[in-house]
Formats: sequence, C-alpha cells, structure tokens
Amino acid sequence: MFRRLGWWVGLNYRSWSGKRLADAQPHPAKIKPVAMFDTVQEIAVYIHRFHNLDLFQQGWYQLKITMRWENSEYNSVGTPARVVQYEAPDIGADDVYGVWMIDDTDNSFSTQPFRIKYARQDVLLSVMISFNLSLGKTEGPPMSAVILKFELMYAPISETGSNLQASLSACSAAVHEFRIPPKALLGLHSYCPVHFDALHAVLVDASVHISLLKGESYIAAEKLPSDSISTTVADGESNGSNQAQGQLDTTDSKAVMLIKSLVAARDILLEELQRFSKAADQVIDLDEFISKMDDIKLSDSVSQGNFSVIDGKFSGQGKLQNVSENENGTLDLQCGESLLSLPKSFHRSNKTRILEYLRDGWAKDRRAEWSIWMVYSKVEMPHHFLNSGTDDSSPHSVHKRVSSIWKLTDDPAQTAAMRAERHRRSIAQMKVSPVDLATHEINNRSIQDMYIFGDPSRIPVLIVERVMNAPTRATSENSYLRHLDVINSPALLSARGSEAVKLTGTNKPKNGRVLKGHHLDLRLVRNQWLLFDPKIECLMSEVNEDKTSGDFREMGLRLAQEVISFLKKKMDKVSRHGILTDIKLSFVGHSIGNIILRTALAESIMEPYLRYLYTYVSISGPHLGYLYSSNSLFNSGLWLLKKFKGTRCIHQLTFTDDSDIQNTFFYNLSKQKTLEHFRHIILLSSPQDGYVPYHSARIDMCQAASWDHSKKGKIFLEMLNDSLDQIRAPSPEQRVFLRCDVNFDTSSYGKNLNTFIGRAAHIEFLESDIFARFVLWSFPELFR
Repeated sequence: MFRRLGWWVGLNYRSWSGKRLADAQPHPAKIKPVAMFDTVQEIAVYIHRFHNLDLFQQGWYQLKITMRWENSEYNSVGTPARVVQYEAPDIGADDVYGVWMIDDTDNSFSTQPFRIKYARQDVLLSVMISFNLSLGKTEGPPMSAVILKFELMYAPISETGSNLQASLSACSAAVHEFRIPPKALLGLHSYCPVHFDALHAVLVDASVHISLLKGESYIAAEKLPSDSISTTVADGESNGSNQAQGQLDTTDSKAVMLIKSLVAARDILLEELQRFSKAADQVIDLDEFISKMDDIKLSDSVSQGNFSVIDGKFSGQGKLQNVSENENGTLDLQCGESLLSLPKSFHRSNKTRILEYLRDGWAKDRRAEWSIWMVYSKVEMPHHFLNSGTDDSSPHSVHKRVSSIWKLTDDPAQTAAMRAERHRRSIAQMKVSPVDLATHEINNRSIQDMYIFGDPSRIPVLIVERVMNAPTRATSENSYLRHLDVINSPALLSARGSEAVKLTGTNKPKNGRVLKGHHLDLRLVRNQWLLFDPKIECLMSEVNEDKTSGDFREMGLRLAQEVISFLKKKMDKVSRHGILTDIKLSFVGHSIGNIILRTALAESIMEPYLRYLYTYVSISGPHLGYLYSSNSLFNSGLWLLKKFKGTRCIHQLTFTDDSDIQNTFFYNLSKQKTLEHFRHIILLSSPQDGYVPYHSARIDMCQAASWDHSKKGKIFLEMLNDSLDQIRAPSPEQRVFLRCDVNFDTSSYGKNLNTFIGRAAHIEFLESDIFARFVLWSFPELFR
C-alpha cells in the first residue's frame, strides 16, 4: 500500500547565472525577472475490491481512472507513472479477459475486464496505479484541487475478443468523481469508497495516497514593453536594479513557500507512517531515516524565512547538506535515504488493519462533513398531550397531569419547511467553492464526494429532533451521538409500502450474522445499509404484493407468518454451526407498510419474538391515520377510492370502517403494544409530503385536533397519548426516540400533478438514497 508513495521527498531548484541581473543585459530596465516553479505530485490509487451490490445486468465490467487539475489554467492532466499488481487478482479464468491497460490518448488507466454474474459478488483486483501531476511553469506552489474520476465501463456478456474491448471503450455506464483539495496535495492517505449511482449499486474499495515528490524553482526573464521606460538610461539602470531586487525578494518568499511545502509533506508522511504503525500494532523503525533527514537544517531557516538570493544564487543561514549540482545547473536537495529501505512486506502483512484504520477515519470525516446539511435539536416529550383549547373550568381540566406545553399557532409542517429552507439558503449564500464550504465544518484535507459537493444546494436538509423522556445514560466519549445523549447500541433495518425485518445474531465459531428483510421499493435504502454493514442478509417480503387494498389485519397476518418462517429458517441454519445468541430483530417500513408492520407485531404468533425487537424505522408512515388531513385534493382522491373501489384499507385509514369511531381499526391499533418492545425508534417524515399528514408520520400533535372539542378530537388525543405511552414505557436500555424531517430540494420537480398533490416528496424517499446515507453514517450506533 505504501510502495513508492512519496518515500523520497526532494527539492530541485535551478541555479541562476553568477552574474548580477543588472549586468546580465544591456538594458536592465527592460528585463523583469519572474520566479517560476514546477512541482510534481504523486497520487496513487489502490483498487482493492469490486463488490457488486445490485447491478441490474450481468456482463463485462471495467474500471477506468483519470485525473486532472480542477483549475484549467494549469493545463495538465495526471500521467500514469507506474502500475503494481500487489497481489494476484482473485478472478476465475473464465471471468476475466485481457490485462489492465494505459491509454496515452487520455492518460487513463483501466483495469482488466471482469465478468459479473450475480449479486453480492466480490472481485479482488489488488492493483495500484500511480499518477504524476505537474503544475508546469507557474508562479507559485499549487493552489488548485485535483479531480479524481472513476468510470464504470460495461459490455454485454456475449461480447468477446476485440469486440469486447471496443464495446467497453465506447461509453461509461456510470461516473463518480472526487475532489482532492489543495492542502491534501501535501500528503494524504485516505480510504475512498466508490459507490457510483442508484442504478449501478456497487462498492469499489479504494484508497488514495498522495505525496509531493519534488519542487523546482528558477528565474525566467520576461521583457517589459518599451513604453514602460519613463526615465533616462542612467535612471533606468538604477530603477532596473531596484525592480530586479524586488523581484528577487518575491522569488525569495516563494522559494521559501515551496520549501515549507516540501518539509510539511515530509512531516505528514512521517506522521502517517507512525499512525499506520500504531494501527497495525507493528513498530516501524524510523529513527535512522529521521536522523538523516534532520541533517538537512531546513527547519529553523524555513520557519524564520532566512533564505536570500546572493549574486543570483539561492542560499540560507542554515547549512544545506546533501546538496549536489547537476550538469544542467539544477541543485538537488535529497532528504536522506529513500523510505523504500523500510520492510516492503509491511503493508502487505498488515493490509487489513491498515484498510480498517483508513475506513474508520473516512467514516469519522463523513460524519463531520455531512453535518453541514443536518440540524440537531432536543425537545422534551410532554407527559400527555391535552386539548389546548380546553378552559381551566372545563370538566376535563381535572384530568390534567401537566398543562399542554405546545401552543400551536402556526402550521407545524409549514414552520418545519421554512426552517429547512432558511438553512438551505444559508448554505447557498456562502458564495464559496464546495471545498471551502466544507471547511466551515471539517478538515479541508479530506477527499470530497462530488455527488454531494457538486451542487450543495441540491442536497436534502435533515432536521433531527431527539425527543427526551427521562435522563439518559451517559455515552462513551467516542460516540458521535454524545451531543444528543444517546447510548451506544448496535442494529437496524429497511422496507417500503410493504414491510421489512432484520435479525442480528452471533454464534460461537463464526462472526455474527445479520438477517434483514425489506420490500423492493426500498432497494436504495437497503443498498446503503449494505454499504454500511456488508454482513447483513436480506429477506424480500412479497406476501402482500398486489394485495394492499384489503384489510390491514389480513396483510399483517400474512407478514407475521412470512417473518416467522424466515426467522426459523435462518435461526436453524445458524444454530447448526454454533450457538445463536444476542438476537436483534428490527423493522423498517414506508407509507402504509408501517401499518402492516405494526399489525403483524400485534398478532399472537409474533409474541415469542417480541423480546428480540431492537430498532424500528418508519419512513413516512401514517401512524395516526387520516383523521385530520389538510390536503383537500388528496382527501378527494381517498373519497373516490372509498366510493367506487370499496377499498377496505382506505376505510380503515380514514376511520370510516365502523360507525363507532372507538371500534375502528386505527383506534384499536393504538391500544396494541406494538412500539414499546423496540429499544430505538426513528420516525422519518417530510413537511413536503402531501400524501401522509405531517403529524401522523411524526406521531405528534395536530393543530386542528388541539382545538377540536368534539369526540373526534378527544379520540385523536387518546390515540396520540397511547402511542407515546408505548415509546416512554420502561426499556432494558434507555430508548432512543428520533424524529427526523427530510427536506428535499424541490427546484427540479417542476410544476406537475405530483408536486401539486404532494406525491413527489412521498416518492422521493424511494428514489433518493442520500438521506439514508446521512442517517446511517451519522448514527452508526443505531445501525450496526
């Protein structure tokens, strides 16, 4: 991993003529000495593994990599310099064709083509490609970022021979770009997972290693226009000398900057090596190397800027050792011996630990980076919600345990949407580049995913609300949730307009296995979860396909039977190889899938499994039904469905399945203990979603109900309090209860029926995966 990744840090700067600049030309006033610099960066990309998560098509695939400066003024691209196959590729003879290749026309590197035949397939590529990037003749150290581009090339499975390579080269199926900020060019060792897009769900385990190899400084003579001379020849000689000296002073400072960059690159390299050594629990002896580097007395001179130009030559107060002059007049400053003298087997024997170390660092940076789009708050859950319109003299007042703490004067959904939009505008108004945007929150040496930073204003804004019920147990110091007072915890799951289920278990001989179910509509959420935790296994719940217009009780029973069959099969399989312990069963649902889930949990056949319930994630679920809905157009649609289709579940959703509201399905579901067995509950909602009432998705107070003194209002409050009583019920561990508002960028929706009726945001949960990525990586304790 660390072979030829900047082990040698050197400095070349061209010696100037021994003559004074004033004496070098007959008309010194017409000569402008300009300090020019040329630096070389080495960026090495290790492609460890290609993991097919969910590609739609079998076929031949290939990875293509290119690099370029972001600033077009540098007019340079990365040139492939060296390829190392550090391990034999783990590819069957029939599943690979040809070899890796370098294309000189676009300076790209392409892996050997490999065949993908099934989901969850691993292809170990184990190849490193090193690119060199030169700034060319510029007037200072690098100020531009580098764009690292991955392309996924595809050819049909039937292609062979020369036709295969021609088909692969024709066009890319998907592209994923990363931005490497200027400060990272001094030295960076980072994990860099490539996910491509929702239609090409793969994981490329890659790592990037950057070093500043060398720098070169020299003086170029630039002629000044003749009309710039405004003095006599005699005066011009004096003025020209002053100009030359001024330019040399500028050269002096820029050369110092260049040396500082090289010294900083050296220090970063040594620091990273020490970290890798600690992570691998293997000592690397750097004493001899460091002592030789310290023979070069640069530190004091550089820090004090004690470098000057004397008679056209570069010098410093500290004595520069190990300096030799080449025949072409270039001075080479070598910082000791090459680090290639280190054991070459270090990275190979410790590759797993080192990659885990890099991956952990990447995850930590992402949590900090993505917090730009996440707003956190804490609220207290009232003991009971009460009718805020009730007068103190009302007979109901004697039943008050606490007064209502939420006096609703504004529409909560509108207030939430405005809050998110203000946050979005504050991001857009920063008027800075994506990398500078990130520096407001994170270390600007991190690699940045251009899928997110390409247009930051298009990224969903998440308002995360931690609902506090009682004093929580303190978290560990390394917990990202410590600012929300959330405890450490492991697991979770996903599903959609249907249902989903996940079981976490461990057995003695092998590592723990995670079993997880979902509906196909939540494929993107499932994929993000697999990227986060590759050990999970998925169950696709299909028993209610094309049957979601019936009775919720029937759908719930079918799901319960399917879940039990799945659990028994998997638990028996694991038990044959060891002892199954520490089972964690989690559910995720989207839309009415949440109601089917809760109905299934209320079935008596599920009772033996309730003790295993761990995390519940609801995505836009109508938990309180449609007793109050402000979307008149959608309400009209529901009325038509009831009138002409006789859809049973629509009657249940709107409390018209019985003449007595206290005999309705939803009222009785709120009495069932379907939530109190979960240790963690996350409710995802969107104020832009017009399909599901905002308060219903959040299990929260409704403005209309708070002022409704009729039986309908009282029933709603009773259902709300019964649901929240389940969440505040005692738990073996402090229960985590999060409400998370997802506010999508609607500027690209346009004006259409979906937008008008609020369906666009409801479906966006299924067509976008970035909100799931934010939640998963920001709260890892809840998802492992």
